[in-house]
Amino acid sequence: MVGGANLDVVARPGARAVPATSNPGRVLATPGGVGRNIAENLARLGTATALVTAVGASDGDHILGTCAEAGVDLTHVRRVDGGSSHYVAMLDHDGELVGAVADMSAIAALGPEDLPAEVIAGARLLVIEGNLRADTADRACALAAAGGIPVVIDPVSAPKAQVLTGILGKHPVHCLSAGAEELAVFGAAEDLLDVVEVVWERNGPAGSTLHTRAGRHRLASLPTDVVDVTGAGDSMLAAWCHATLAGGDPVEAGRYAHAAAALTVASGHTVRPDLSDPLVRSLL
Repeated sequence: MVGGANLDVVARPGARAVPATSNPGRVLATPGGVGRNIAENLARLGTATALVTAVGASDGDHILGTCAEAGVDLTHVRRVDGGSSHYVAMLDHDGELVGAVADMSAIAALGPEDLPAEVIAGARLLVIEGNLRADTADRACALAAAGGIPVVIDPVSAPKAQVLTGILGKHPVHCLSAGAEELAVFGAAEDLLDVVEVVWERNGPAGSTLHTRAGRHRLASLPTDVVDVTGAGDSMLAAWCHATLAGGDPVEAGRYAHAAAALTVASGHTVRPDLSDPLVRSLL
């Protein structure tokens, strides 16, 4: 996993928020970041995972603490001067995202020269995400291509997807996993199948659609009580990768991923601490 690690600051009002004023509620600060979250989810599900990222010298240990507990290999994390990146989100009283701001300044220090070529070449799968610099993402994909390693991409958001547009068509990509707005940056799913094996369009509570060269498959979200949607997409993609590596086809992996997401949004944690393969399979 090559991607961002940061501190998540999530605010949730106790009742329906009143715009343009202070609302009583709760504010929690927890380790986060798309790359970090995917790596921890993968490790908790039982897939051996190495994380390549950059964190601040002052708070990096805190941000990476639960990754270490889950067994993620942190050997290739770069420590930079100053603080780590931050993600600040506002939820509504139902736990859905109202808006967010991401300051990913620390991950901008991760350059192509920081990538461990031998680790990527020896991996079973490479996951990259849109918080990376364009040259770093390009180098990671080139290393994977040289070793015949499948690449999975999460663009994170529509603005950040722009960084990764140069990857498609230049390097082999196994799966592009994105929301509708992010996907629109790259083009129509059917057209992307010329350069991507699987295009996974994720639509939150409305479920998702897997576009493959064999056809299109609609997948429904599992019913659950939503506490906090933060990290749902990260758990979905991690679970899809875990199930794929275990031999599942894209549709089987997608159903498994939706179960992991349902467990995550019901937990109140960005990464559910008790997430495991048996727990996910108990919902299937």
